[in-house]
Amino acid sequence: RADPSCRYVLCEVVSEDPRCRQCIEDRALGLAVRDAIARVHGDYGLACCSISFTVKYLNAYTGTVLLRCRRDSYRLLCSALPFVRFLESRAQRYPCCLNTLHVGGTIRTCQKFLIQYNRTQLLRLLQNCTNEEERQCIQKSLLSCSLTEEQSQSGDEEEDDDTE
Repeated sequence: RADPSCRYVLCEVVSEDPRCRQCIEDRALGLAVRDAIARVHGDYGLACCSISFTVKYLNAYTGTVLLRCRRDSYRLLCSALPFVRFLESRAQRYPCCLNTLHVGGTIRTCQKFLIQYNRTQLLRLLQNCTNEEERQCIQKSLLSCSLTEEQSQSGDEEEDDDTE
């Protein structure tokens, strides 16, 4: 069941360095976000945001990140995200920024938004194709962008029971 006291913030990691995405770890991302919150909002903001803050999903290949926080502190979190300037991994610093794509009340709404967003991005790529092979690959990707209803035994996959 969805938790009405939480918000989910869907972001993408933007970096010029291609190694950045390959080295993203949820722990490092969480630390970078907490550091940005502390710099922007101080101890009070960090305390408010840390209560149920967690990195729920991270796809290093696409740079997609899903963050969970309390409903009453999501504005503090979102306002601090532009101040994430780098991610650290294996004693390396990779310059990057976090682009907020969507804020939703459930993981499902964020998932629906992400599918539509990816579809739009693929359409843009399709318009910029230089040859037929590229065009066919992107068209195949576009056709695979669909959301199918899957019934889970618990009814809804939005929440797991690990509250902090």
